[in-house]
Amino acid sequence: MIHPAIDWQSALAQHDRWLRTVAFARVRERQAVDEVMQEVALAAVKQSAPLVDLTKVAPWLYRLVVVQSLLYRRKCGRRRKLHDRYGDQARDCQSGSQTDPLSWLLAQERRLLIRQALGQLAPRDAEILLLKYTENWNYTQIAGQLGISHAAVEARLHRARARLRQELAALDVIEVKG
Repeated sequence: MIHPAIDWQSALAQHDRWLRTVAFARVRERQAVDEVMQEVALAAVKQSAPLVDLTKVAPWLYRLVVVQSLLYRRKCGRRRKLHDRYGDQARDCQSGSQTDPLSWLLAQERRLLIRQALGQLAPRDAEILLLKYTENWNYTQIAGQLGISHAAVEARLHRARARLRQELAALDVIEVKG
């Protein structure tokens, strides 16, 4: 028996409003809803087992939104944990060497501004910088984990460092040479 193909574009358009409401309730960020819905659309199109009962499209999409929302929140938690760990490592390095309260306070403010600058970067740039400098990965390790070439790692790190310098300069953390 041949099962009729589902027009996912129209199915997603038909259920878009309430699925977005479900996604918002789960991720609690308006801008995240679009990302979750893109993942839902991609998963719907790439499904490995076709839906047999066409009346179950809505419940299936609902479960897909729930799963994709949970995956999004997990990804955000991992990113937040990585940022926090970077701050903890920097704090540990600084606390042992500085006993002057003014130096400690200035270092704390600088770390806060660096975190703020990292937060302004695209996730891809922040990710590669954090892998290089908090995980102490070399270019070969980064290339292997991300599935890109050594030259691509060099180029991405170069661009990410430049963007971080721009953000730090905008926050008056560093002076721009020029």
